[in-house]
Parts: sequence; C-alpha cells; structure tokens
Amino acid sequence: MAGQHFPVTRLEGVSREQFMQHLYPQRKPLVLEGIDLGPCTSKWTVDYLSQVGGTKEVKIHVAAVAQMDFISKNFVYRTLPFDQLVQRAAEEKHKEFFVSEDEKYYLRSLGEDPRKVMDNLLIQVTGKKRVVLFSPRDAQYLYLKGTKSEVLNIDNPDLAKYPLFSKARRYECSLEAGDVLFIPALWFHNVISEEFGVGVNIFWKHLPSECYDKTDTYGNKDPTAASRAVQILDRALKTLAELPEEYRDFYARRMVLHIQDKAYSKNSE
Repeated sequence: MAGQHFPVTRLEGVSREQFMQHLYPQRKPLVLEGIDLGPCTSKWTVDYLSQVGGTKEVKIHVAAVAQMDFISKNFVYRTLPFDQLVQRAAEEKHKEFFVSEDEKYYLRSLGEDPRKVMDNLLIQVTGKKRVVLFSPRDAQYLYLKGTKSEVLNIDNPDLAKYPLFSKARRYECSLEAGDVLFIPALWFHNVISEEFGVGVNIFWKHLPSECYDKTDTYGNKDPTAASRAVQILDRALKTLAELPEEYRDFYARRMVLHIQDKAYSKNSE
C-alpha cells in the first residue's frame, strides 16, 4: 500500500461564491454534494443514452482488465456505434466482444479535447466511481513517464520495483450520482468505475491567459514558462553528456540540489 491515506473532504450545500472565494484558492481536491445537476441524474439511463446518442461511431479503449495502462498500452482501440457501446458497457458479461467476455470499455470523450494541465470538475451523473488522487508535490514518488505513472496497481503496488511509491500521500473518495469532484490542475488521479456510469468533465484555465501557449486551444500543453524550462534543462543535460561519467554524475547531482534549493516550495502540505 501507499503511505499516508487521506479522505477527500466532502461538503454539502456549497454556493458558487463560497467555492470560488474560500475553497478554490486552497488548490486541494474536494467533493461537492447536493449540487443541482438537473434531470440528467435520473434521465440518463442506458436506453435513453442509446436512443439519444444514436449510431454515430466512436473510438474506444478495450481492455481485458479494469486497470488500463496508458504507458505499456494493455488495451486496443476499436470502433463501435455509440448505442452499441452503451449497451455493451452496461453488461456484466458480453455476448459479443473484441477481446474477452469480461472486457472493459472506456470512452475517453465525445469531443476531441482531452485536457491535461487545467482545473477540472468531474461530475458523476450516474453510476459510481472510486477516485484516488496524488498531490503534484509527491511527483518524485510516482515513477512518472511523461504525465503517467508506471505504478498500475496502486492498491497492491510492487514495492520491490517501486519502493518510493510508499511515500506518496494518497487522497481517496467515492463518487455517487450527483457528486462533483474538483480536481486541481497537476493533481494525478486514478479512476475506477465500480459500475456502469456517465461522468462529465468541465475544464477551465486557472492561470492568466498569457501563461498558456496561444496555439493550445484546449490546454493540453504545459504552461509556456514550464515548456521553456524543460527545453533549457534538456540542453544542459546534453552539455553534461560531453563530460566523463564521473564528472557528469557529480555535476548532475549538484544541479538536482540546486533545483531543490531554488525551485521547490519549502512549505509541505
């Protein structure tokens, strides 16, 4: 298991003003209960979604297991008409399938705008999800490749392979129909659907507009200052590669210490 475990705070009856003025600036995950989502929580049944979604084909992830690994790609891409996807996703066992009768489906989005570095409200319209989140301050413990963690089984991690993962602080919540989860930008999250359900994500830019790449309509890219810093670091590492291994090792360690001293926040969560 990971190290410290914390429940995500749950609050009921929070107004927009309370959220924006007092809660949003704290930059921590938060479950909002009792938000009026309209008729969708009762209306969006399997039959209704099948009817309204129609036969438009959508691209889906199909995996033999519930835990999809976006680094090693333990899934295949397939295409299904939307109404058939909904019907299959709601089944316990599949009469028709691509991989196995127990295969799992994931439709990332009906749109073409998956966002990575923006604030996010995950609205659980129907069904149940378990969500585990990790703070960006614990990034060094998550064995990242890009924005994805190599640790696939977070409930029973291989600590011989990923020993630092035990230091990561884990924030967990269960979402039921009507719950809204605020996920601040940069927080890592692992989502497991406990039953068929529909979630809606709403993203918005937290930083001033000038901090983002103007050609990046949907916020997929890192802030421009972060992108420049990574490019500079890459050039520095290439320069270090000109040195013999012993010298390269020494000066790289000095660089890491310099970054920790100058760039890391001294405040713990």
